[in-house]
Amino acid sequence: MLPPETRDLARRLLADEAAADKTSLTTESAVLRVYDKLRSSLCALAGIAGFRSLAARALTLAKAEAPSLREMQVASDGSLQRLGELESQSQGHEEDEGGVILLAEILALLITFIGETLTLRLVNDTWPDIG
Repeated sequence: MLPPETRDLARRLLADEAAADKTSLTTESAVLRVYDKLRSSLCALAGIAGFRSLAARALTLAKAEAPSLREMQVASDGSLQRLGELESQSQGHEEDEGGVILLAEILALLITFIGETLTLRLVNDTWPDIG
């Protein structure tokens, strides 16, 4: 079970991306933008293989709680496959919650492996307005 604080952080990251979306022309979902920003930061830190392992484990854990993610896979470069399904389904609450759960699982694993302080520093480097 994910700590409420980790889910809250994932929701704040999504809210920040959703707010940024209003000023940009992107059509990509907030979940995918947050995921890609985490992927970029973590690949620089741990390499593609390290991020892919982390993301695959987080996705496996998230699928147990959010069946809407069952069609998703982590590609060899760490990106999510079948993105169109996630984007098209992201209108409903259940699917939105699946994105929150996936991101929260990634954050929870990061906290486990590198600690809360470094995880929050990484998040703050990428999203300075989150605080």
